[in-house]
Amino acid sequence: MNNIIKSNRIKGIICIICSALGFALMSAFVKLAGDLPNFQKVFFRNLVSAIIALYLIIKNKGSMTGKKENRKLLFMRSLFGTLGVILNFYAIDKLVLSDANMLNKISPFLVVIFSAIFLKEKINKNQIVSIVIAFTGALFIIKPTFSVEIIPYMGGLMSAVFAASAYTCLRSIGNKEEAHTIVFFFSMFSLISILPMFIYVYEPMTFKQLLYMILAGVFASLGQFGVTLAYRYAPAKEISIFDYSNIIFSAILSIFIFNQYPDIFSIVGYIIVFTASYYVFLYNKKLDRIENKKNASS
Repeated sequence: MNNIIKSNRIKGIICIICSALGFALMSAFVKLAGDLPNFQKVFFRNLVSAIIALYLIIKNKGSMTGKKENRKLLFMRSLFGTLGVILNFYAIDKLVLSDANMLNKISPFLVVIFSAIFLKEKINKNQIVSIVIAFTGALFIIKPTFSVEIIPYMGGLMSAVFAASAYTCLRSIGNKEEAHTIVFFFSMFSLISILPMFIYVYEPMTFKQLLYMILAGVFASLGQFGVTLAYRYAPAKEISIFDYSNIIFSAILSIFIFNQYPDIFSIVGYIIVFTASYYVFLYNKKLDRIENKKNASS
């Protein structure tokens, strides 16, 4: 049994690292596509995801719209997710790639707060400490000033707020819906809701730009399905720390593709946020050991 648990944990780690790489490459291709309207980039990103999810639904004879009792949550997840992607793409265009992605990675800490407020999950002192540490790290990355330069950073931070709202809805849905149904519902909602803006702002693309946007969609799908599979193989508290490999991938891509280097304040911010994540990871492992001892003695 222990070997099976370890095997599933390794599978979960591999899946979440693949997911992190997928989202990092998605961000890179979005940035490489150049000065295209934001809504146009979001549309193509979700178009590819919708096609892949539809293929999986047809193959598995699944549902496109989900169960009736889950549609309100699916709608809310899709609304928050769409707003999050729009703001994340805006931040990716305007900031160093690793800065934009690290701000988006504040979302796991926000999920703790939202889950406590809306799902009535208990929040303890250690979680509060980790949230405070993470937001301190975010301030180092944002470097607050009273100028327009702060707007892209605030966009990146708000993308994390909306992503956390979407993930809180996903927590509430749990295993009541298949992953491909959730991805398809979200992708189609996004396509339909931004279609008017997409038509209004559309700019003709070169073949290279179209190729970059298709690749962005493909790697976004890898990211979405990778993280979904990861959390099926192993609990979030055991593997979520590995999702921060996204920042390493993003920093490497920033340097070698865009010749952009994060400044010293951003690097300090990365270290602080990563430290907060590692603290939560160790704390959860400690809780597991205590719980296992209790179970063994009872």
